[in-house]
Amino acid sequence: MGAGVLLTGSDDRVLLVEPTYKPNWEVPGGAVEAEESPLTAARRELHEELGLTVYIGRLLVTDWVPPRPGRTDGLMLIFDGGVLPAATAERIVLAADELRSWAWCTPAEAGQRLIPLLARRVAAAVEARAGGTCAYLEDGRPVI
Repeated sequence: MGAGVLLTGSDDRVLLVEPTYKPNWEVPGGAVEAEESPLTAARRELHEELGLTVYIGRLLVTDWVPPRPGRTDGLMLIFDGGVLPAATAERIVLAADELRSWAWCTPAEAGQRLIPLLARRVAAAVEARAGGTCAYLEDGRPVI
C-alpha cells in the first residue's frame, strides 16, 4: 500500500518530485510501513522527502492497482495536503538519497512527467479536491 500527498501552489500547480531511483516523477509519498496507518505514512514521507510538516487533510483518492508481473495488487491513496504557501515551499529540503528535484507543474506538465497511471490518479485527486468528493479508481480509472 502506498500513500501520497497532493500539494498545490496558490496558482493551482501541483508539486511533483523526481526520485533518484527511477526515471519517472511522483507525488510526494511512499510505501506504508508495517503497523503504520496510511495517513501516518503520508505525514512521515512528506517530512522525510521534503523536510515539511504540514497539515494533511482528507482522503482524495483510493486507487486499486491490479497485479503485474513480479508485483501483487495494491492500494494507492492520495491525501489532501492543501495549498503550500510560497514561504513554506522555500523551506523544502530534499532527501538527497531519495529525490533529485521537485517542481510545480501545470496539469499538462504533470501529464508529461508522470506515468499515465499516476497522471490519471493525480488528475482525479485535483478533481476530487475541487468537488469536495473522494474518488475511487481501479488502475487509475474511475469506476463509480
